[in-house]
Amino acid sequence: MNGDRERARATGRVVHALDPLRDGIRPVALRARALRLRARAWLILQAATGATIAWFLAHDVLGHPLPFFAPITAMVCLGLTYEDRLRRIVELTIGVAIGVAIGDLFVNSFGTGLWQILAVCVVAMSLAVLAGAGQLLMMQAGIQGVIITTLVAGDGEALSRWLDAAVGGGVAMVIAMLAPLRSTTRRPRERVVELVGHLAEMLTDTAQSLRNRDAGRAVRALETARGLSTELDVLRASTAEAVAAARVAPLLSGASRAEVREIQTLLPPLDLAIRNVRVLARRAEAAVTADEFVPDTYIDMVEALAEASATIQEHLADRTPLGPAQEDLVHLARQSTWSHPRAELSAEVMRAQVRSTVVDLLVLSGMTLTEARQRVPSTREEMDPEG
Repeated sequence: MNGDRERARATGRVVHALDPLRDGIRPVALRARALRLRARAWLILQAATGATIAWFLAHDVLGHPLPFFAPITAMVCLGLTYEDRLRRIVELTIGVAIGVAIGDLFVNSFGTGLWQILAVCVVAMSLAVLAGAGQLLMMQAGIQGVIITTLVAGDGEALSRWLDAAVGGGVAMVIAMLAPLRSTTRRPRERVVELVGHLAEMLTDTAQSLRNRDAGRAVRALETARGLSTELDVLRASTAEAVAAARVAPLLSGASRAEVREIQTLLPPLDLAIRNVRVLARRAEAAVTADEFVPDTYIDMVEALAEASATIQEHLADRTPLGPAQEDLVHLARQSTWSHPRAELSAEVMRAQVRSTVVDLLVLSGMTLTEARQRVPSTREEMDPEG
């Protein structure tokens, strides 16, 4: 009996340990990982290119036989995000240079050994702190010092290793200033268009699942709704990268900088809209599963919301003002004031989420929050007079 229990526990532990692997092959997890790879592909390419150029300059131009620190420094620096990127590249380059210089000095004077490693770490990290370094620079100084202390240099290589680190940092600085030209506006624009398109598709699927009582489609729509948050995180990260890149790219046009700021203003209302439609999709799935009554007029509202989202997507893709989309949203807001006497809980929650999402999309299209709320009257008696 005890043996069976132990075997069952062991089996349970194995199954639990395999959970991350099973999660990793689920469609939602694979999609999230693919989005992360896509988001970081440009940084990966920059780091690889910087390492190659740094090696070429140190090895072929300067004639250093094994310029290990040139590509390493370039990759470490270019692996940073654009947020405060130039300042952090300078810090990292200084930290690497301090560590390499102190390590070379100790190795040439005292050789290698345990106490030399200790001394190099303490001295290099202390000098980095005295130079005004943050924790990142301080740790890099210590790490590079350890590498130098444990890798014996050949004759005449002491200065070359310090110079290799400077070459790598210089290459990273140039790439950081020029490479943002591709990523500042195009990637966030593409992603926001794609995200709003998925939002419209999800709402269409939700409406069709309600109309046809299709439980499978309702579940798929809910999964899509949940995945929108992952897409928004990727969009938010790429937009932050673009905003930071726009500050350091000397050749970037004023129009491109303005476009980056425009995409940035879309994120807060888009975030709220995604939260609201996720609740809407969850209640739609519950209504279909429980066979709750949902008035046709409510389903029409969901379809109208999908059409308004598709219109916004078209304007974003064409780079035209979003104002024309407001008319459909205001009309939908007026429709949403009518409740149905037989509507059950899920239906009423969906109607409320449609109304909230209308406010979010009106703000996204350029209205202030106060104006948007005025266009979504609480009752028929408070109908928008401009309507």
